[in-house]
Amino acid sequence: MAKRDYYEVLGVNRDSDEAEIKKAYRRLAMKNHPDRNPDDPAAEERFKEATEAYDVLTNAEKRQAYDQFGHAGVDPSMGGMGDGFAGGSFSDIFSDVFGDIFGGGGGRGGRSSVQRGADLRYGLDLTLEQAVSGDNVEINVPVLSACDDCGGSGAKPGTSASTCPDCGGAGQIRVAQGFFSLQQTCPRCRGTGQVISDPCTGCGGSGRKEKRKKLSVRIPPGVDTGDRIRLSGEGEAGFNGGPPGDLYVQVEVRQHPIFSRDGRNLFCEMPISFVDAALGGELEVPTLDGRVKLKIPPETQTGKVFRLRGKGVTPVRGGGVGDLLCKINVETPVNLNDQQKKLLSELKASLGEGGAKHSPKESSWFQGVKDFFDGLTS
Repeated sequence: MAKRDYYEVLGVNRDSDEAEIKKAYRRLAMKNHPDRNPDDPAAEERFKEATEAYDVLTNAEKRQAYDQFGHAGVDPSMGGMGDGFAGGSFSDIFSDVFGDIFGGGGGRGGRSSVQRGADLRYGLDLTLEQAVSGDNVEINVPVLSACDDCGGSGAKPGTSASTCPDCGGAGQIRVAQGFFSLQQTCPRCRGTGQVISDPCTGCGGSGRKEKRKKLSVRIPPGVDTGDRIRLSGEGEAGFNGGPPGDLYVQVEVRQHPIFSRDGRNLFCEMPISFVDAALGGELEVPTLDGRVKLKIPPETQTGKVFRLRGKGVTPVRGGGVGDLLCKINVETPVNLNDQQKKLLSELKASLGEGGAKHSPKESSWFQGVKDFFDGLTS
């Protein structure tokens, strides 16, 4: 029977790269694997056909010969290059493509026994003043550090780990899967290639113990909630002498009793008496740098915002310093005595004699209400 075109077998274009060919082969191999199709005798032939196509098209020399001469270019019986495709190479190809699924490494050896430690995160609460001005803060962090008793080896002092007898130190073993032989992580040593027969009593053989580490963290000026400060090498200890991970300090700025923050700007609400709002005056305003004088012009209304330039925050990532925005809230007097009520009544009467000129917004609003109801009745 004439062989089908290899590109047609895998369902790829003639200009497909190796990644696309591998992806196509993976899909077909999983679909037609004999172990998954025990009731379909033709599945094994389809599987072999796809594997043969993959072997040729992922080899640069074979693919060039095939593209130029077709099947004759890769069939040694017809004078083609190479030794052809032997069934004995099925296992190597299948392991190369599916090694990551079955825990193997495609015949490339076991995983390294030296592993980097895990990164850690530490939540740090700061006051607004600390966040804006910067600070140096000491923290106590629970971390897994190298065991002092065994020096991180996991073996009892005076002893050492030995080569795993099951994998011979490779970290992987071969397991039969039907007529395939696949590699997977050695279950005895878990891929390290070594076993500890006499574990350290201090750490139980893990090589690490939990300790509390005191660290000094430099808080740069301008940080805000959500910012992270990285302390290199202050995370968990690595395995078998591997490098430690990093510690990430996550900043959380506590709520301030006076100020709120939005990026580089600060905000505050400032209550003033209706007398100061009407007559104007000079008031002291708090800032993070101290107190400053703010001139309130006469006839200031509730909601008026005053901008104090340069009294905000210098962002940690650079840029100009922000501003402090003060919003005025005119406070209505409460707990009045009789004399104060009488004075306010006299003031109200006096203001009423002036008509709308003393309360233009109030007058225009009531006029709008009147016009609204007149429109409903007309």
